[in-house]
Formats: sequence, C-alpha cells, structure tokens
Amino acid sequence: MANLYIGLVHYPIMNKHKEVITTAITNYDIHDIARASITYDVSKYFVIHNIPAQRELVRTIMEHWKSGFGSTYNPDRKDAFTGVELVNSIAVAVRTIEDIEGIKPIVATTDARTYDNTISYARMREHLENEGRPVLVLFGTGYGMTKETMESFDYILEPIYGHGEYNHLSVRSAVSIILDRLRGEAWWNK
Repeated sequence: MANLYIGLVHYPIMNKHKEVITTAITNYDIHDIARASITYDVSKYFVIHNIPAQRELVRTIMEHWKSGFGSTYNPDRKDAFTGVELVNSIAVAVRTIEDIEGIKPIVATTDARTYDNTISYARMREHLENEGRPVLVLFGTGYGMTKETMESFDYILEPIYGHGEYNHLSVRSAVSIILDRLRGEAWWNK
C-alpha cells in the first residue's frame, strides 16, 4: 500500500475577489485535521504556511497538546500531533516526502470544479491500495489555491457533492470526507 500524506495550504490562496493572499492559521483546522490524519493512517500532515509569525502560532498550539497542559489533560490529542509537520511551502513538503520515500510523490489537490486531470476517488484509492508511489493530497484554504499552482499538480480529485445545491464545506470537513473515501472502510462491499 502506498503511503498517503496530506497538506493544508495557506499560500498561494485566492480570496473571494480572486486576489492572491495568505490565509490565517485556524486552530480547529490544525487540531481536527491532525485527529483525522492519525485515524486514517496518514504518514504525515503538513501545515504549510509562508509567514514565520503564523508558523510560530502553530508551534505554540502544537506544544500545548504535545507537552503542555493539554498533553496531560487529554493524552489522546497528544497522539494526534505526532504526524504533524510545519513547513513554509508546498515545495518543502514535496522534498520532505522525497527524502523519506526516495521517490517524488504524486501530488493531488481538491477543487469544487473539474479539470482535464481530474481523478476519481475510486481510481486514487486503487492507486493507494495497489501501487508503491506515495501520494500527497493538498487542501487549500480560503477560496482555494491559485490556478497556476493547481496546474502544477499531477491530479485534481473530483469535487465532493452533497445532496443539496449548497457546496462550500469547511476544509476540515472536506479532509475528513476525502480521507474516508481514500482510506476508510470499504462499507459498500459489506
């Protein structure tokens, strides 16, 4: 089975006016995605942020749960942070995986639209189950990553569609759904 890595990207991100911005760290995103990552056996969860002060905030949050009061108050949450790594760019995350695995990962991302290189969850799951090349799935914050950044990836995972017309999930909800589709129990075979 191929190793699965994920990354939460805060730059380069689009705002609702289609301007390139850096989004702020959100405590819930760091914490909840760390918990989902360990639940679904993600090899490493990268928090990707280009601003040093924001990375310092992430370190403070993680230390609270890893060695501060939070580590004794709720030891399960301490475990969730064992696979979290803070980096300053997507390129550093990719190089880190290359160093670990000895091969460049397949890089995929998510979007609410389809592209020429859109891949189904079934096909990506099949790759993870049957191939050896690691996969890095990147999740954008704000209104998503820039078009130029998206075009540099190998694949775009198909959109998540709910039953209704509204389609604007929080990133931590999307991560949980996608991790379940890629690494969850094959409930449809029961």
